[in-house]
Amino acid sequence: MKSTLLATVAILAFASPSFAAETGKTVGQSPSSFYLAQDTATMKCQIVESQPATGGSMKVVGAAHTTKASAEAALKADKTCAK
Repeated sequence: MKSTLLATVAILAFASPSFAAETGKTVGQSPSSFYLAQDTATMKCQIVESQPATGGSMKVVGAAHTTKASAEAALKADKTCAK
């Protein structure tokens, strides 16, 4: 009985740090994305970090970008955005 308990404790002691090791992200959060959002009234665009709500005054132009630099490049290249 004691040897089984000792073996269980030893396995848990060595395995528990591997469960706690999260590399570079917080549990429950999606990776950050940048969106090109266009105001439907003024046709001006801006870069936002969260996707605009459906039915609001902002709409997403194109796809999500993984870096802010690529979102800025898409903003400069987009022809539908008012300058």
